[in-house]
Amino acid sequence: MLVHKTDFPGLLILEPRVFQDDRGFFLESYNRDKFRQLGIDRDFVQDNHAYSREEGVLRGFHFQLPPYAQAKCVWVTRGAVLDVVVDLRKGPTYGKCQHAVLSAVNFKRMFIPRGFGHAYVTLLPDTEFQYKVDAPYMPDYDCGLVWNDPDIGFDWNIVLDGREPILSDKDRALGSFATFESPFTHEDI
Repeated sequence: MLVHKTDFPGLLILEPRVFQDDRGFFLESYNRDKFRQLGIDRDFVQDNHAYSREEGVLRGFHFQLPPYAQAKCVWVTRGAVLDVVVDLRKGPTYGKCQHAVLSAVNFKRMFIPRGFGHAYVTLLPDTEFQYKVDAPYMPDYDCGLVWNDPDIGFDWNIVLDGREPILSDKDRALGSFATFESPFTHEDI
């Protein structure tokens, strides 16, 4: 597995080894021992699978607060997304974003430590997005920031081209970065 480190401590882009031929492909999607060798020593407790019917579906920025903060390993098994994270850990990368295209063609994954807000927008119709988390979903600790918050300043137009994204009512009503008081530190990797 190839590992691409980012400027954000703990945030990794992973490329599994893929064996392809005219029949299709095979890859090892998860191996606890190999993840631990990469420094990802997480006990993943829940797998999630999301389907988006249309291009332009935007979900996020989502995260859970301590003590149920979640580290995630995310990937796409059908279609493609622009995956975006914002660092909510107090420190030099606080409020900064990182993004990557994850697709069923490039097989890339992103390991997202605790303390990041996570969002993605579908680039193709019929996209399936999957992820592992190391803490169960706890509605009382569920939190988020609005996708187009000017204080986060991520330029979604790189894929939306001025179109409005397709949002849930929940995502429309998420809070602002300016009023968010972060409980996260870089020790939350």
